[in-house]
Amino acid sequence: MFYEVITPLSSCSFIQSPYLMDIEVDIIDFKVPLENNKTIFVWDIQPTFSEAYIYESLWSVYSAFGALYLLKVCPNATVAEPGFYAMVKFYSSAQASKAQRATDKQCLFQSSRLKVRLSTKQNLSFYSTKPLSLSKCHNLANHYLGFGGWSTRIITLKDISRCVDAGCQEETDDQSVLLKYGCIAELTFQQHGMSCQGVGVAEEIIDNDRDPEEKLRKRGTLMKRAKDKAVVAAFEKVLLMILGNGKVAIEIKYDPDEILPEENSEGVIKVNDISWNEFEDADSNTEEDFPWDLTVDLPH
Repeated sequence: MFYEVITPLSSCSFIQSPYLMDIEVDIIDFKVPLENNKTIFVWDIQPTFSEAYIYESLWSVYSAFGALYLLKVCPNATVAEPGFYAMVKFYSSAQASKAQRATDKQCLFQSSRLKVRLSTKQNLSFYSTKPLSLSKCHNLANHYLGFGGWSTRIITLKDISRCVDAGCQEETDDQSVLLKYGCIAELTFQQHGMSCQGVGVAEEIIDNDRDPEEKLRKRGTLMKRAKDKAVVAAFEKVLLMILGNGKVAIEIKYDPDEILPEENSEGVIKVNDISWNEFEDADSNTEEDFPWDLTVDLPH
């Protein structure tokens, strides 16, 4: 069956099918959901519960509305009454809005009613295209496609420390050596008959006099980083389309300028003459540490 996406850049749109009437579709991509309209806040949580109990209770309630990117439980400020509040981050603004309407002024897991508000302040300069971590990609795919709904395989994983092009060799001194690995991974959605590929590169400069076993461990670490980056890059091309009837469709965003090796080729990886250290540094910061805008609309 062929589907035509009318407005693919919208988080909530409509699809047309020759066999079905127009139905609403929620489009989710594998990016960190930074838009504030995907966040809800839960207030007036009683102080009689532990943070762990509140977390599990809220996760059980809100994950029923859609995949959750983040859930945080925090104690109230010292100047406020004892208790807790929570922040719940969805991948979908439509699911966040539905969850807010359904749970506001409800008791849920406690004896008194909770206050649930949707963050609506728009700050376009705050948005970015920060990719998800590998574990978040796995969780999102498993939530909508199931554990058997997708798979990955490594097409090629190579040591590219010694580039063929002389101009792409990183400058190192006599006491250090550059280790660089490149990987091409394929992401397949068996039930949908679709697949895509991603490229990942990891590098590090190490001292020549390091212990051989330590160098070997470092090579293994770089190979894993390159593989993980390649899988994440493949997930970035995927759009999950959550249909109004509960079914899930998939679209792949292809880059016409991207050149990847054929199935039966040696899998040559060509990388630009740029340093990937900035991306390595970004890996050390978890997504949960990203500065969130906690502005909400409170009732008058």
